[in-house]
Amino acid sequence: MHKDEVKGSAKKLRGEVKDKVGKATGDDKLRADGAADKAEGSLQKGVGKAKDAIRDALKD
Repeated sequence: MHKDEVKGSAKKLRGEVKDKVGKATGDDKLRADGAADKAEGSLQKGVGKAKDAIRDALKD
């Protein structure tokens, strides 16, 4: 697992928490920040997976 996958998963989780707290408190800005964090985390996780795939392909 590449470090970007781990960081991306953490960022995505943080975004989910922000989204839920923002929804519970009615804070639209916090919900928007959470949605942005989730999207960025998903992208970063995908980059990490791609890096792993490239590294594995180069090993063969």
